[in-house]
Order: sequence, then structure tokens, then C-alpha cells
Amino acid sequence: MRAAARIVAEADGRGGTRLAVLHGESPLLPRRTGARSGAGVTVHLVGGAAGPLRGDHLHLTLVVGPGATLTVRSVAAQLALRGRPHLPPSRYEIDATVAGSGNLRWLPEPLIAAAGCDHRTVARIDVAEGGTLLWRDDVVCGRHAEPSGDVRTETTIRYAGRTLYRHDLALGPHSPGWDGAAVLGDARAVGTVITVPALARQEAADRVAIMPLAGPGTLVQAVGTDIRAVQAALDPLCADPAPAAEPIAA
Repeated sequence: MRAAARIVAEADGRGGTRLAVLHGESPLLPRRTGARSGAGVTVHLVGGAAGPLRGDHLHLTLVVGPGATLTVRSVAAQLALRGRPHLPPSRYEIDATVAGSGNLRWLPEPLIAAAGCDHRTVARIDVAEGGTLLWRDDVVCGRHAEPSGDVRTETTIRYAGRTLYRHDLALGPHSPGWDGAAVLGDARAVGTVITVPALARQEAADRVAIMPLAGPGTLVQAVGTDIRAVQAALDPLCADPAPAAEPIAA
């Protein structure tokens, strides 16, 4: 299966955001959700089919224009499944661009690497100077009481034309070091949040690392024996901004 989706958010000229393009093909079906607000627009990705399975190739394009704010979520976890063994790994590519004064919040539900899967996620994000970004990725190694499949996530974030963050994480039985403690140890879930600009000073907790990036950004990473521990650590960083106060009538 091959499918593509494209979301383009633009300032509407009245202090808000409009969706200039909202297009998708199953299983990448974007749907606008929520009411208009000063926080911009929210789009949820709806899975129109099972998977991804081996051989699937999905491609999502996100464009946030100057002064626009876009939040992208998903209605459920993405479940990578095994598929036919002779097919290539399933692949999910995300290309995002954020203009100066644009704001992108990428907050999908976790990716679950079901037993026997072979999946790749490749994300490329380009943020212009003055743009803001909140990018989150959570991965769970297998469903309840099953071994992990193979999953590899590659993320590159560029800010003002320079690489700010590049990370390649391979998990699963065919990944180097998987049988030892060098990858996740006894953890079964890992979550990552990258913010541009940098967060205000945060206090690290058990199994949570907070690292400034070599530029205007912060990396926060958490691991846990299940996804609940990761969510408890990272969810407070990803809370929706408070809505703008309504003007008081004279």
C-alpha cells in the first residue's frame, strides 16, 4: 500500500489559522477537530486501514506558514505489523516545514512495534528562524506480553538552515545491542520531546534525561517499563496552551 497526505496551515489575516490544504489517502486520513481558537487549528490523523505492514509506504507532508499554528495528533496508536516476510520494511516518511513565526505541535499517539514487524519512520523537519516547534515521538516495544518487532526511527530537525538535532534509534531483536543493556535495558517504552526554542530550566527525574541542544532547543527523553511511565514524564511538557482570554465587554 502506498498513501500520501498533505496538511498546509496558513494565517487567516484575523489573528487565527486556516487550513489551506487538508488531503489524505487511506490509511492517512487527516480530519480537522476542535473549534477555532487563538491556539490555531488541530488536525487528527485517522487510520483508515490496519498497519502499516511490510511493503507499505506512507508519506505525510506538513507545511506551517508565517503566523500560523498547527497541532497534529492521532486518534489511536500506530500499530506496525509483520506482513509478508519477502516484502521490504514498512516505511512512514514525514516532511515538515515551519516558517518564521509559524508554530507546529506534533503530538501523535505512540508507535507500537508488534512482534515480527519491520518498520522505519523517517522524519525531516525544517524550521525557519523565528519558528517554534514541539515534536514528540513515543515507541512501545511490542503489545502486552509479546516480544518487540523491529523498528527504526530517524529524525532530523534543522533550524535556520543548520542541523539542530539528528537521531537514529533502532529497536527490536535484529538491532545491535538489543540483547544487552545498551539500548533500553529493562525498559519497554521510550519517548522523546524536542522543543524549539529551549524549555525553561526543568528538573530531571528518574529515567528522564533533559539536554540542551546546540541551538535554540531542548531534548527531553524518558524510558519506562510501559508507556504509562513515559507519558507521566512527558505529558506535562505537551499540554495544550491555555486559550486566549475573551475580551470583557464594556
